[in-house]
Order: sequence, then structure tokens, then C-alpha cells
Amino acid sequence: MRQLLRRIKNKLRRIFRPTQTNAILQEEVKPNYDAPHLVEGVNSLIKRRVNTIDFNGAYFTISGTAFFEKFPEKDEEKIIKSLVLSKDGVDDIEIPLVNQSSDDARFPVAGYSGVANFAVINKGKPLEPGQYKIQIQLKQYLSDGWLIQRTSVGKILDCDHDLSYITNMTSYSAKKNSQYRLIFKYNFAANSLEVSSNILSEINPLENELNTDFVLERPLMRGLKRRVLKIAYRWYHILPVNQHKISFVSDSRTSISGNFEFIYQELLKRDTKFKISFYLKPSIKAKKSWREVFTLAKAFATSRYILLDDFYPTIYPLTIRHNADLIQVWHAVGAFKTFGYSRVGMPGGPKLDSLNHRNYTKALVSSKHVADKYAEGFGIPEKNIVTTGIPRTDVFFDQEYQTKIRQKLQEELPYIKGKKVILFAPTFRGNGQQSAYYPFEDINFNKLYKTLHKDYVFLLKIHPFVQNQPNIPYKYADFFHDVSDFREINDLLMVADELITDYSSVCFEYALLKRPMIFFAPDLTDYMQKRSFYFDYLDFIPGSLAETTDELIAQIQHESIDKQKLDSFVDYFFDQPDGHASKRFVDNLINGFKDPDDQNNQQTPDDVTPDGKTIPQWGKLK
Repeated sequence: MRQLLRRIKNKLRRIFRPTQTNAILQEEVKPNYDAPHLVEGVNSLIKRRVNTIDFNGAYFTISGTAFFEKFPEKDEEKIIKSLVLSKDGVDDIEIPLVNQSSDDARFPVAGYSGVANFAVINKGKPLEPGQYKIQIQLKQYLSDGWLIQRTSVGKILDCDHDLSYITNMTSYSAKKNSQYRLIFKYNFAANSLEVSSNILSEINPLENELNTDFVLERPLMRGLKRRVLKIAYRWYHILPVNQHKISFVSDSRTSISGNFEFIYQELLKRDTKFKISFYLKPSIKAKKSWREVFTLAKAFATSRYILLDDFYPTIYPLTIRHNADLIQVWHAVGAFKTFGYSRVGMPGGPKLDSLNHRNYTKALVSSKHVADKYAEGFGIPEKNIVTTGIPRTDVFFDQEYQTKIRQKLQEELPYIKGKKVILFAPTFRGNGQQSAYYPFEDINFNKLYKTLHKDYVFLLKIHPFVQNQPNIPYKYADFFHDVSDFREINDLLMVADELITDYSSVCFEYALLKRPMIFFAPDLTDYMQKRSFYFDYLDFIPGSLAETTDELIAQIQHESIDKQKLDSFVDYFFDQPDGHASKRFVDNLINGFKDPDDQNNQQTPDDVTPDGKTIPQWGKLK
């Protein structure tokens, strides 16, 4: 009867007076944790304490205890804790907390822990500018419904003064790169925590290219020169294709390295009649003179072989002559994350009517098992895929070369002597060069240093597209070393005792050394949604997975190799792992990619039909 009267009284309150801030009673329904009703008129002091609070860049971690003093509870399903960020009285963002056990027998699930990355907290972007209160909120299911209250975060254990922390955040996109300042303030007297976000700068990456060692071409002029090149290319068709001319072409390097270097060196070893030319620029945005435009047009029209090693938009609108080959030797090995036309419909993916890549007459891969992936990614027939192997991997079978490189790097990088070498080589995040970044806040550099610096050195080889920099304190300079300027990553792999990567194809080359790999992927779920893979990630990786810095440290210290999985990985992604890929490729250049055992590969003379009948040509003497 007493309970019935209380319910009637509460309903009358709901009808005749305004709702209170901290508690509301909806119509009575059966207990449902997914769609709860709220209790009005019930209050209880929230007892709370912060045990630890830590900042790593924009990455925030917290742990502590919080519970309603009047309502002991043992069932963690009936208690929901969170941090709430509110600006001007409006609830903007809620950060879920995970229930943890406590030593108090009356409140066994009073503990909590939580993490928040303020660099991506706003739907993948930094916290919007403004001043925010950070409060702890408790929701506990009682017999009459859900009791919800919030209060300040409480006292921080072993802290007797105000605290502040300042860091920067960055946001990258194709049209706007932004930098923010993030400031946390803890008021000891009020036991309160606030955070403010301020925008420092906004830059259009297309108009403000920085740190370039070359003259940029304006987009309008670049487009005009491409159209002129296309016209000149057609004009140069009056000249015959030079069957002995090879053109190496790239808009991502100014010196030969990678596959180009190994192919070139193999050509020099042979007594061939090939005439070799190089047409190299540091970027697709680098200025080309009008003379270079016409020189390129003539080279494209008259070369027997045109070799590319990366994206090269200038050549894609051209129709390759029937007695010439445009060969993409690519800069990566294997097939891991999706690329090209495999990403149609995804963020940053190409349009179906794009001309990019589609005119390759040949593309080089390491294994027949990835031929269909490259055919799909480039938008070309699978018959155009050549499985002779990747020239740049030959060094992994050359012991003399490896010894030479190790000696060379020990002189250039003296800090690696007497230490175990960890090479950190992740790929970039974002949809392209203008929006490329790496979430360095996911790594706790302080923990890595304190745990590993006595026995290891940590080399950072960051993807050249990445625009932001790791915020590493100078006092850790004897442990962390940035080697991103090394163009050829394979040389660094030779001295690495362990490789840490994520979604990068560098894992294919390193697998040939049969050394331990760790795949550090704290953003795996998000990355899978935005990028996707050709294979199931967890089944694919030939090493261990770490999703936190603590897991990463444990796996570095207790390195392990699944030999059977690693051997299977190499066998699957390398048809001929023997160190002779450069030789096989040059053999194909010499014989015109003809397979003597495949009669279907024999070229038919221009004046003969496929069934062998002669085609008479007007005015031609026999």
C-alpha cells in the first residue's frame, strides 16, 4: 500500500510541477535496460575519487571509483558510468566508462576506467572550439526505474594542487588542414575538471604547399600542359617505335631506387642494345617546362617500354601504341589493404569512369594469388598481370649485400650498435596526400621509453605523405630516432630485429627475413570501415596483434614467431622467392614478354589475320 501511494504521489508531482534537473519519472513500464524510465525525487550523494589521470597528446585516460552512497549494488549491468562534456549547459559529448571491481564489499563494481581521444572525439575530428565542463555521470537501475545524477570528477589521489595540461591537435582533409590547442585544467578546491579547445590555424593544403624542394605548378597550368602533351603525343606517332628504347618515368622520385634501381642495374649487366632514358620528378605537382612536356610526349610515343613505379596521371589519358608496352612495376609488394578501383564507393576511392591506371599493358606482381587483386585495383585485364616477382626483393636473398648494408648503417646510425633495433613503419591515415596523417596520440612514448630504452633503440620510418609530427620529448632522444628521410626502407629492414607496422605492405618484404613482426592497430575497427582489406586481417597478419601500448611493450619484450604461419605467408605471396626477380623481368624485356611454351602469346604480324590469311595492303610491294 505504501509503495502504491508513493507512485500515485510521484505521478501527481509530474503533472502539477516542473521536472527537476537531476531526476525524472516517466510512465511506469516493465524494467527494460535498453529503454529505461527515470526516477524522480530520489537523490543520493555520489562518492567518487580519481585514482589516475594521464595525458598523451590528445589521448586522455582516467580511472577511479564512483557510486551512489545510499544504493549498494553488485550487478554491473545495473550501473552505467560515463564522463559528460557540456558547453553552455548543453550536453555535447558522452564518454563511456568501463566498470571495474573495487575492494569495498558493499560496492564491488564501484571502480571505472575510460579513455578518450580528443583529436577524433567529434565524429572523427578534434573537439570543437569552446570551454567544456567534464563531469562524471552515474545511472543506476532501482526498483522504480533509473536514477541519473552527475557531479564533478572528485579528488585526484595524491594530488594537493591545481593541474593543467596543454597540447595541440591537428585535423587533415583535402581542402582544410586545421590546428587546435587543447587545455585541461583541474581545480583542486572544487575537485572539478574543465577542457577548452581553441583553433590556431586553418590552411588550404592545395594553396599552401610547405617544405618542398621544388617549384610547384599551378593546377590550371598543369592541366593545360597535360592537354598539350596529349596532342604532341599523337603528333609524334609519325615516328616509329624504337624497339630498343626504355623510358623510366616517375613523379615521386628524382633518383633511381627501389624497383627502378634493380632493373637498371640488371640491364647494365647484360649486353643488350637497349637505350635507357630517365624522366623523373619529385612530385606530380612539380613544375615541368614546356621543353620537358614535348620531350615526354616524344618519349611516350617512341619507346618500346615505358616503366612506371607509382601513380602517374600524365600518361593515363594516352592510348599506348600497339607495338609498345606501358609497364607498372609498382612500389609495393603483395596485396593487403584495398587500392585503386577496389575502393570504388569508399572515402577517397576513384570514380568508375576514371582513366587512372587503365592503360597498363603489363603490371608486375609477386604471386599468382594476388594477380586478380592487382587487375581489379588497376582496372586492367588479369592477362596483363606479370608474375615474375618484384625486383627490389632480390636483396633479401643476397647475403653479401645484407652484410654490406648492415655495416654501412652502423656507421651512419651509430646509436644502433649494441642495441636491439625496433623499426616502426606504419602507413598513413586519410584519403590521400593532402589529408594524410598518423594518430601518434595512440602511442604512449613515455611508457615505451621507460620500459625499453636500456636494451633497445626505436627507429621511426614514417610514411612520406604524413603531415603531422610525433610529439616526443627531447629527453628521449637517445631512444627514439626519426629515419623517415631514408628513401629505401629495405635497407632499414636489414638491421631491424623487430618490425612494428599496421596496414603497410612492408610486412611482405620483412617476412622474407623470417623475423618477428608486431601489428600495432589500435584503430583497426575504424580503419576496416574506411579502407577494407583483400584478406581477413586477423587471419592474414604474419605476426602478433597489439591494440594498446601495454600490449605492444609486452610483445616486444617477449618476441615470438609462428614459423608455420610465416612460411605459409611467404609461400602464398611469393611464387619464386629466389632473388632472381630482376633477371626474370629483364629476360622478358629482351624477348618481348613472349612465352616460348605458350603459342597463344606469339604476336601475329600486322598483315596477317588471326587465322593466318594475308591482308593485302594498297600500294605495298611483295
